[in-house]
Amino acid sequence: MKYLQYPISKTMGYSDCVAKDCGAMPCSQAAASLKPIRSVHFPNDIVFQDYVRTGELERIGRFMRARRVSLDTIYHSGMAAIHEAVLSGNLACVKLLLEYGADIHQRDEEGWTPLHMACSDSFPEIARYLLSLGADVDAENEDGDKPADLIDPECKELLELFGVDSGD
Repeated sequence: MKYLQYPISKTMGYSDCVAKDCGAMPCSQAAASLKPIRSVHFPNDIVFQDYVRTGELERIGRFMRARRVSLDTIYHSGMAAIHEAVLSGNLACVKLLLEYGADIHQRDEEGWTPLHMACSDSFPEIARYLLSLGADVDAENEDGDKPADLIDPECKELLELFGVDSGD
């Protein structure tokens, strides 16, 4: 990615500007004054995390096939890629990461599993998929909460999935 500078270039300064023709630069001069000032490169983990958050499945697949990242890396957000995918609500992304070897029992910095996040953020389709792969319903986070403890009482589908009484 390059950032371009648009000020007047070294070849054309204020002294070249006469009072009567100080308008906009002609296209050819404007294009000539654009010059790259630097390139910015982000670490693979940061780029990959962004791809996961935005659900760019093809790019995620390319990163995984090239072995540019490790799926068990905990990012600055305190979560691994699988947690980011669950929070984005993108079931296809969750499936892809698990297909490439993401750990269904991976814990973030606070001890949350992907199932905790699916329950907390009301993603029943993701929770159902994780359960079908053997996600642990009895896993407790650092606060002692199990995934079912985090279900929003308004999310009837998750309540039914976990067999929790909604209290109605």
